[in-house]
Amino acid sequence: MEIIPSATWQMLEQRMSDKPLPRGLDAAWDAAVGLIGQLLPRRETFLRRAERVLSLEKHFSEMTDAKLHKVADELREIFRRHRDNHSDLEQAFALVREIAGRQIGERPFPVQIAGAFALESGCIAEMATGEGKTLTATMPATVAGWRGQGCHIITVNDYLAKRDAEWMGRIYRFCGLSVAHIEQAMSAAERRAAYLADITYCTNKEVTADFLRDRLVLGRLRGLSSALLAKISEPHERVRQGRPVIDRLVQRGLNFAIVDEADSILVDEAITPLIISGPAPNPEQVEAFRQAADVATYLNPETDYRVNPRYREVELTNTGRARLAEVTSTLGNIWQGARRREEITTKALIAKELYSLDKQYVIDDGKVVIVDDFTGRLMWDRSWRDGLHQAVEAKEKLEVTPPKDTYARISFQRFFRLYRKLSGMTGTAKEATAEFWQIYHLPVVVIPTNRPCIRKNLPDIVLPTESAKWKRIVSEIRRAGQRPVGSYPPSAGETARPILVGTRSVRASEYLSQLLKAENLYHQVLNAVHHREEAQIVAGAGQPGRITVATNMAGRGTDIKLGRGVAQLGGLHVIASERNESARIDRQLFGRCARQGDPGSAQAIVCLEDEFVSRYTRNLVAYLKKRYTHTTDDISSPFTRGVFRLAQLRAEKLALRQRKSVMRTDHWLEEQLSFTGRE
Repeated sequence: MEIIPSATWQMLEQRMSDKPLPRGLDAAWDAAVGLIGQLLPRRETFLRRAERVLSLEKHFSEMTDAKLHKVADELREIFRRHRDNHSDLEQAFALVREIAGRQIGERPFPVQIAGAFALESGCIAEMATGEGKTLTATMPATVAGWRGQGCHIITVNDYLAKRDAEWMGRIYRFCGLSVAHIEQAMSAAERRAAYLADITYCTNKEVTADFLRDRLVLGRLRGLSSALLAKISEPHERVRQGRPVIDRLVQRGLNFAIVDEADSILVDEAITPLIISGPAPNPEQVEAFRQAADVATYLNPETDYRVNPRYREVELTNTGRARLAEVTSTLGNIWQGARRREEITTKALIAKELYSLDKQYVIDDGKVVIVDDFTGRLMWDRSWRDGLHQAVEAKEKLEVTPPKDTYARISFQRFFRLYRKLSGMTGTAKEATAEFWQIYHLPVVVIPTNRPCIRKNLPDIVLPTESAKWKRIVSEIRRAGQRPVGSYPPSAGETARPILVGTRSVRASEYLSQLLKAENLYHQVLNAVHHREEAQIVAGAGQPGRITVATNMAGRGTDIKLGRGVAQLGGLHVIASERNESARIDRQLFGRCARQGDPGSAQAIVCLEDEFVSRYTRNLVAYLKKRYTHTTDDISSPFTRGVFRLAQLRAEKLALRQRKSVMRTDHWLEEQLSFTGRE
């Protein structure tokens, strides 16, 4: 019988369950505990401990590499046996700091050390863009690696997972640790080896999918005692496909996770559960989706159906139901049942009215590819569920893929709550403080910047129409950059200020690109269509004369460094072409400028025809449009700006309710399926 790590046995015995969200008085009490906890002086405590780490700099800097190796081995034994104290942790951080300086030429600043203490303490550390979160994570990750149960560092994409593992790998290996990363194309054997490393860099999608696959392999064996589970490692017991079940598992347990861009992974993406599905061929149903796309063209808005853009719903009226029955009377059997025809037609109407090409999705190689609402990235391995993906394909006259059966599902919220220890870091966490506590019981600690931030946040410009908004944006690009007419392409001695324009959709970025071309302004576009060049485009966005048009993914994980002479011109100027549904995402975009004490400025240029504000404050927007019918000038005022903030508050409240609903659905499914003997 092969030797199996103890952590693997712990995973096998661990049932996939966690406490449901509290309700009523319990929820009120829990919220009060979180509020009181936020009053604790955590930041001051971490900064004081960071100073003690700095006081050890001389002690470690005088050591040879051989001596540092020896000290690392001694500390590893202490942490492996769980005999460490506060002093040992401070020595460990001081050691890693010295090793980082020697191996990669970067020695963590005091604020980075404070952030490391926040992560080690199980907090969400808010650290501004450019403050070095990647290096900060190496200190608590090293300690977690020394404890011997593994550490997962979660990033937003495969590129960053690979980059950070290679970049920081020299630090870990000097400390006697192994490091690996997970990529989508890896085989099961490669994944198993990567998870057995002391520190594993991976994305939230990959680590969650691997967890679900392991659960599918285990089947009903989950939750049994280790004595019984030991049998599955023997070649003659419980062999599937010629291999023992234990050989088909890839993970060794969920011990400690450090989540980079925690707001994106733990909050924004939490509304969509991760689902593993398989084919369920049904030719009649596939044909019904094609027919429904045609049927939807015979129905009229308001008369036959009503669209609720705020909740992204479509409801048939009584007139519409009668009209639908009449239109489909000659179609196949699947259309004869009232409930079935209304459901499939409603999906077709949702696809028609609420899902737009180059906004919610793009077409690549004849396939519908989802565009992430929050990052603008293409989601190649995702599809909408409950027939919506097929409805969109039918609308676009593409080949309709057969619906799939769900084999396993879990929300990201519930998955990350399964870790024995969880922490995270991001540039924007303050706005989600209450949610981080309610869902994950993680307090937020705002870490100060190493240098004072001198960003100029200019007041919003509000315009009545979309055409006036785009005209003003082009004008501001020229004015802020002081570009002469006909500056295309920029000259070698360009002295204009760099501009970054953020858009919410691929369509908007492409439209602005056309306007800039018409004005003969050289620029680069970064969106879901041009995602392959993301890192290179973002890294160069701070060069003199550079104009970059980007969707919301602009620069997450990649620093924008200012080119020579740009600081004297005022630094990078960021323009938001539309407010987002969360103030955090606006702050992420604005955080691309004025990093590490650099100068910079940011401004939003919005209009009353923006979809976001029309969805959440429809009546107020209708009043303002009527009031400003005959003007195309700036209508900025405390009231008009307040309408946009009100829309954000309503959107954030709705999104939180939806995320809680997803998590409660997970718990409900577990309770019902557990009753039937399944999970």
